[in-house]
Amino acid sequence: MVKKIFIVVAVAVLSVVTATSIFASDAGEDENDEFIRWMDFDVPLDVLKQAYEYDVQSQKEDVPLDFVQLLAYTAAKNWGNFKEAGRSAAMDEVVERIKNGETLHDIAEDLKLYDFYLATYQAVLGGFVGEYEVEVGDIYERRYGLKVFSPIAKGYGFSHSDDFGNPRNYGYRRPHLGHDLFGQVGAPIIAVEGGVVEALGWNRYGGWRVGIRSLDGKRYYYYAHLRKDTPYAKGLEIGSEVAAGDVIGYLGATGYSRHENVSNIKIPHLHFGMQIIFDESQKDGTNQIWIDTYNIVKFLGRNRMEVVPCGDGGYRRAVNIVDVPME
Repeated sequence: MVKKIFIVVAVAVLSVVTATSIFASDAGEDENDEFIRWMDFDVPLDVLKQAYEYDVQSQKEDVPLDFVQLLAYTAAKNWGNFKEAGRSAAMDEVVERIKNGETLHDIAEDLKLYDFYLATYQAVLGGFVGEYEVEVGDIYERRYGLKVFSPIAKGYGFSHSDDFGNPRNYGYRRPHLGHDLFGQVGAPIIAVEGGVVEALGWNRYGGWRVGIRSLDGKRYYYYAHLRKDTPYAKGLEIGSEVAAGDVIGYLGATGYSRHENVSNIKIPHLHFGMQIIFDESQKDGTNQIWIDTYNIVKFLGRNRMEVVPCGDGGYRRAVNIVDVPME
């Protein structure tokens, strides 16, 4: 029922967006103080893969393509209506037109929702794809591709289903604003993206949890129900800066208790949440935007960080990777 409600809301909001503006501002605020107050993210896995493959392959060609721009065009072309599975014919068509000399800017000029999808998808996926360097022996090799990681380390199995929006009853009835990955207690949890630790410690709902804000401030990653007694990687604290691929904690079953260090979750799992922030007022306010990460997690399964023991009973990343910022 919750997901059906979300779909109805999505149609209503997009209708308003089309008729007025992709941005909104509260009455009485400065007219220039505008930001996006609502979005969702429902790009199918096959379409994510399609855009990614076009991007990576094009880096060796005369006209490089952009992962996020291709997704934004495809969404705008189809008014946000993606098929459940399969490649997008609209994306194939626009890539062919670009290769024949047209620019995406000109092609998308008359698509009313292109700017909206470009802004929202950039907020979700910005920096996911690009150049990075990998330590190989005594040198660093420059590569291009996915720069973010699955939230559970390589070699540790897990199961999951699309449970975003499902009801939760502990404390009060509410929708599930995250995605549950079921695995073994102690499985190393990986920082999907680099950022700064903003939250750490006990929460009656999430148990031992950690919240990490991306360096551009747009994404807040929430990792909850971490292991009893030793939930975190050694040295992790509020204000710590982590890199994509770092071990930040360990899967567990803590939470659903006012008392610290209690495991009241029936099945061990990682609650993985992703909040999108266009304005700082949204971080802890009433206009919070949490998105469904099910297809994102499946997409990130192609890039899982290998870990090795680090001597203190914990684990660390096995491979050193250096990000190459976009120019």
